[in-house]
Amino acid sequence: MSFLFQDRLTRSLLIITVILMALNLYTIFVITPMVPEQHWAQKIFYVHVPIAWTGFLSYFIVMVAGILFLVKKESRWDRVGLAAAEIGTLFVILVLITGPIWATPIWGRPWIWEPRLTTTLILFLIYVGYFMLRKFGGHPERVARYAAVLGILAFIDVPLIFYSVKFWAPQFQLHPQVEMVQQPTGIINPFFFSLSTFTFLFILMLRLRVRILNFQYQIKSNNV
Repeated sequence: MSFLFQDRLTRSLLIITVILMALNLYTIFVITPMVPEQHWAQKIFYVHVPIAWTGFLSYFIVMVAGILFLVKKESRWDRVGLAAAEIGTLFVILVLITGPIWATPIWGRPWIWEPRLTTTLILFLIYVGYFMLRKFGGHPERVARYAAVLGILAFIDVPLIFYSVKFWAPQFQLHPQVEMVQQPTGIINPFFFSLSTFTFLFILMLRLRVRILNFQYQIKSNNV
C-alpha cells in the first residue's frame, strides 16, 4: 500500500491532519469550557457537528461528481462519487452514534423523532439504497449512471437537515436554534478549529480512497 503515500502532497497532508487531530482532541478535552447542565456531554458537540459537516461535504462532492460524470461521461468521476459516498456514509453513521450519546443525558433519551434526526436518518437510508444499487444494479455503466442520478437527488435532503430548525416550528423539535456566531469565544473558536480539522481529514480520506479505486480500476482494465 506504499503507493498511497508516494507523493509529497499526500504525505504532507497526512502529517498536517495527524497534528491537527491531536491538537483538536487536546483543545476539546482540556481547553474548552464546561457548559452548565451539560458537563462532559457537551464535549461531544465539538465532534458531532464537525462530523455532520464532513458527511454533508462528502455528499456535496457526490452530487458534483455525479453531474460531471453525466456530462463528461468520464469514469474517473464515478470513482470520485463512490469514494465520497463511502466517506460520507461513514461520517453519517458516526453522526447517528454520537448524537444519541449526547442526547441521552441532555434530553433524557437517545432518540426523538424530531425533524433534524428524522431527515438525517432518511439521508442514511437513501445511501443504503445507493450502495445496494452499486452492489446489485447489474451492468457497471448503467449502475454508474443511476448512482450519479441518485447521488444528485439525495443531496436535496442535506438543506432540509441543515435548515430543519427554521422550517419546522420550535414545538416540533429539540435541536437548539441559536446561531454559532452567538456563542461565546471559548466555544466558537474551538468549534471552528474542529471543523477545519475534520475537513482536512476528509480531504485526506477522499484522496486516499480515490487513489485506491483508481488502482483497482487499472488492474481490472489490464486484466480485460
